[in-house]
Amino acid sequence: MYDLTGFQRDVLYTIAGQDEPHGLALKAELETYYEGEVNHGRLYPNLDTLVDKGLVEKGTVDRRTNSYMLTQRGRREIEARRDWEDEYVDELLGE
Repeated sequence: MYDLTGFQRDVLYTIAGQDEPHGLALKAELETYYEGEVNHGRLYPNLDTLVDKGLVEKGTVDRRTNSYMLTQRGRREIEARRDWEDEYVDELLGE
């Protein structure tokens, strides 16, 4: 996960929080978080990168719509990242 951009991590987390979302659902969720437009030219190449890295699996809903879901590796990477973050956040919060 260390080699992902912040946006790619956000996309990965957004996929994790939904049930096999399609691209437009991810776009809408990310636009809510970023409080602005996320254009197709930014989203879809980053989704392809996550697929190429083996973190996300791309499925087909119909001829025009793809769905996305985490792979086992994607789940492990998120868990490892959360554990790493918890080490520092817990320390910061005195927990």
